[in-house]
Amino acid sequence: MVLTTRQHGENDIILEAMTLDRGRHLGLVRGGRSKRHRPVLQPGNELHLTWKARLSEHLGQFQIEPETLRAGDLMTSGLGLAGLQHLAFLLRLLPERHPYPGLFQAMTVLLDHLESADTAGALFIRFELELLKNLGAGLDLSTCAATGRTDDLAYVSPRSARAVSRDAGQPYHDRMLPLPSFLIDGQRQAGSELTWTDVTDGFKLTGFFLDRHLSEHGLAQSGTRGQLLGALEKRYRAEAPWNF
Repeated sequence: MVLTTRQHGENDIILEAMTLDRGRHLGLVRGGRSKRHRPVLQPGNELHLTWKARLSEHLGQFQIEPETLRAGDLMTSGLGLAGLQHLAFLLRLLPERHPYPGLFQAMTVLLDHLESADTAGALFIRFELELLKNLGAGLDLSTCAATGRTDDLAYVSPRSARAVSRDAGQPYHDRMLPLPSFLIDGQRQAGSELTWTDVTDGFKLTGFFLDRHLSEHGLAQSGTRGQLLGALEKRYRAEAPWNF
């Protein structure tokens, strides 16, 4: 999956791609700025890549073959463009050349559903949860941290990153993060009934732990998240004003 490209010399480009078996991977594409290659090397497009290098630590070169070309549709949509940019930022938090097959599959599903605001919002939140798990900062939303209960989970403790039931968390609700019900197994799933509050609560939840992870590693949040939320809100108001 093409994430980004940057010019290298007059005719070549350096391609950053997310791959199924090799994770995030960079390589040189000879003639990447040509009329033949330029439409293919757009963010969101799916390619078959063959990588060659004299030594494994070298940048190497990609040979490319197009597979699924979805960039044309995504790049003409404010939501599609914002989604692509935020995905690239998130995936850049991962080390290079380490496989993340679960994230790759989740990314593919997300890109195929970027045109529906409520579905895309829910999928992005789940993607960020999966990313946090792969970064070693995963959340435990299975049982209440205080009582061990698995029902009526309503909060997440910012300290332990664990779910808390409504009764146990009520005395400390102003210090807790809301847990949208669509993230709880067996509860309401993502779909047309999702409200904008559900979406914003989900992004507040993942955003808190992403910010903490970034801060611990001396990194900063990018503007892509705000752009994505703005595009989601605009599309959501148009698609489902009754759930706003």
